[in-house]
Amino acid sequence: MMLHPEIESLDRDALKALQARKLAALGERLGASPEWRDHFAKAGMHPRDLAAADGLAHAPTLEKADLRARYPFPMLTVDVSRVARFFATSGTTGLPVLFGFTRRDLHELVAVQVARQLYCIGVRPGDRGYQGYGYGLWIGGPSHELGMEKLGVTCFPVGPGRSELVVQWLRDQAWTMTTISPLFLAHLVRVAREHGIDPRKDWALRRAIIGGQSVSRAFREQLEAELPAGFRAFNTYGTTEAGGPNVGTACPYSHDRDEMHLINEDTLLTEILDPKTLQPVGPGEVGEIVVTTLDKEASPVVRWRTRDLVRVSARPYDCECGRRGMPTIGRIIGRSDDMLKVRGVLVFPSQIEDVVAGTPGTVKEAWQIYVDMVEGTPESVTVAIECEAGYAGKPSELADAVARSLSSRLGLKVPVECHRQGTLPRYEAKARRVLVKERG
Repeated sequence: MMLHPEIESLDRDALKALQARKLAALGERLGASPEWRDHFAKAGMHPRDLAAADGLAHAPTLEKADLRARYPFPMLTVDVSRVARFFATSGTTGLPVLFGFTRRDLHELVAVQVARQLYCIGVRPGDRGYQGYGYGLWIGGPSHELGMEKLGVTCFPVGPGRSELVVQWLRDQAWTMTTISPLFLAHLVRVAREHGIDPRKDWALRRAIIGGQSVSRAFREQLEAELPAGFRAFNTYGTTEAGGPNVGTACPYSHDRDEMHLINEDTLLTEILDPKTLQPVGPGEVGEIVVTTLDKEASPVVRWRTRDLVRVSARPYDCECGRRGMPTIGRIIGRSDDMLKVRGVLVFPSQIEDVVAGTPGTVKEAWQIYVDMVEGTPESVTVAIECEAGYAGKPSELADAVARSLSSRLGLKVPVECHRQGTLPRYEAKARRVLVKERG
């Protein structure tokens, strides 16, 4: 199931040779930019040094502070008149950072990258696609729409929201695939049932490409069980800085292992680095995703630190699908700048989500972490959950069950609050799970 077998079937050495040629060309392009020359000068380098065998390994990393210092159009590399569209980062404090896309970036790069991902999960020309990611300045919706168009999918670009309409159209218009936040898809399942629609019998969905936040395997498997027989929800990962939801996606084999391929390595060079030493990590180890855009014309990035942590697969080049040059990684564990150290114990939100999703009786998409900070240090955490309306036991018993599992998983006692269903916030896009309270 390869849309571009001439690229996707390359072995690792051939793919690295392709990346080396493109790095050299990227260095030549960036050498014409005063901003990029100044940026590389911080490391005593010139962009053309990317052509050296160890050029990328010694190049400076790029961070949000570097971009904000060059407001309003950081590292643009083309005249604004050549930019067809700007997108902005989400989830930031202060002014969003803008990234430009030329027409080629949109229609010959992003569209192809996303179409490859859709084809990888089994989407085919003629499928009917509900595009459920946001529009406006956010890249999720437009990029998936471009990918559907490139692949020949009939697109219904409703975006998030309008739940009552969407659940009816899923039935009446027989949409077969969707690009959507997993939390919003779970919300749609609940809305459908409230309106007398059975997603398992009344919907035609067979494929979803889910992203925006990482969810546990237990959450995903429960979601799959609530939809038509054979339905599968495939993880995807990307960032605005990388050019869209284009970094990784699961094939049917890696999906079963809760992993993803770095599937666009011919146009996106991805390093998995120790967040402290910035040295590469090996198979089975956890590192931060660092991205270099090889082909992007406007607003390219070199060694962009995503801060997203992931575990490299134990056997990253041995997937049964044949993509031996495009390594596999696990789902996103958390962020290097969001992990909590509570009384000497490292806590990631994904660990808590695993426990909540794996406990019968909880509402899988509704949970929060409350953090008490004292002088900038996490002093304690409390987890809030919801009890399903049909749960036969007492809410206090469910809270105790989650607390015991958290203690076993984390080696830390965590108080758990249990609320009735519908109490905690719902999220259509990225979920804000960690709420911090600063105490003096």
